[in-house]
Amino acid sequence: MPQLRLIGFPQDTSLTKEEFSSLPLPSPDGAYTVFPGFCDVHVHFREPGFSYKETIRSGSRAAARGGYTAVCAMPNLNPVPDSLAHLQPQLDLIRDTACIAVYPYGAVTVNEAGRELARMEELAPHVIAFSDDGRGVQDESMMRSAMETAKKLNKLIAAHCEDNSLLRGGYIHDGAYAKAHGHKGICAESEWGPIARDVKLAAETGSAYHVCHISCKESVEIIRQAKKAGVDVTCETAPHYLLLDENDLQEDGRFKMNPPLRSRADREALLEGLCDGTIDMIATDHAPHSAPEKSKGLAGSAFGIVGIETAFPLLYTELVTKQVISIERLIDLLSTAPRRRFGIPLGREFTVWDLNQQTTIDPHDFLSQGKATPFAGRNVYGVCVLTQKDGVAAYHQ
Repeated sequence: MPQLRLIGFPQDTSLTKEEFSSLPLPSPDGAYTVFPGFCDVHVHFREPGFSYKETIRSGSRAAARGGYTAVCAMPNLNPVPDSLAHLQPQLDLIRDTACIAVYPYGAVTVNEAGRELARMEELAPHVIAFSDDGRGVQDESMMRSAMETAKKLNKLIAAHCEDNSLLRGGYIHDGAYAKAHGHKGICAESEWGPIARDVKLAAETGSAYHVCHISCKESVEIIRQAKKAGVDVTCETAPHYLLLDENDLQEDGRFKMNPPLRSRADREALLEGLCDGTIDMIATDHAPHSAPEKSKGLAGSAFGIVGIETAFPLLYTELVTKQVISIERLIDLLSTAPRRRFGIPLGREFTVWDLNQQTTIDPHDFLSQGKATPFAGRNVYGVCVLTQKDGVAAYHQ
């Protein structure tokens, strides 16, 4: 029987070591660690509308390889899920092709255009939360109305915070690298300004509010103070903001994402926020694009990188083995906390890892159709050998 260590499961779990004895593990006498299935509240599976970048089938298979048994799929699709009729094609694809649980977001505004609220009431029973991800809600009164409606529906608003008036054509962080290499920068205020506005609105409306992919020190502090004041706010960051900064940039599209990699001080503030509980969870913002779309350097490439297959090995290697956080805290960030906030149950689902095995990140091995990652060639510890959902292996090595 393999040596098994269970970490991160609730105390009342009905799973026992004995029922793992018949699983298709690589070695019958190997040493493995079993975690509750990870939960990513921020992925882009691109379907319907952009299946040349990713499909629900390929994205869910990639997620399972990364240890995920539940994901929340963002609504920047075609059609945008701003009504039940526009959501239905996505629901059908999830039913027919997903190998794990995929929970769709509903749009906040019609076509994510920011001018008219989506049909939130009819969407609410079918979506996990509401977001206009990829675009910030620019109008304060529109966001207030969205929060008031979401509160009535008992749903979260998950906000992509970006002030378009401050972008000025930028595409990487407005810092030392941009200045040294003649690039147009995106200032940090374009992120933290809308967060400051929204936590005020959340306090006034009583809405449950979640901030997507924070990247700068001011965002951490605004959310820290809002929590102290009793605002119902949570936030996420992504592995690349914790492990990279502008000093790691290269003239390559696989280093371009939105928000951008910021300064070392910003990265250190994010790590501090992770350690003190200001940051509630880690999401990947898995954002696949085609190879041509990511081959045009920092200026011309599409925003977004893939990350759902590499998140756990990177975070385990860089944060746990280096004693920044404990393995228990990492599992809370990847599984327990996102499920708790978004109301996603943990059924009979788990992921099994060989934490002693070292491997090199190679995009050619990805199950995702997207291959753009700034971590290509990075040596990491941790290989997923099995991910199981409801008694069925969604992935096995």
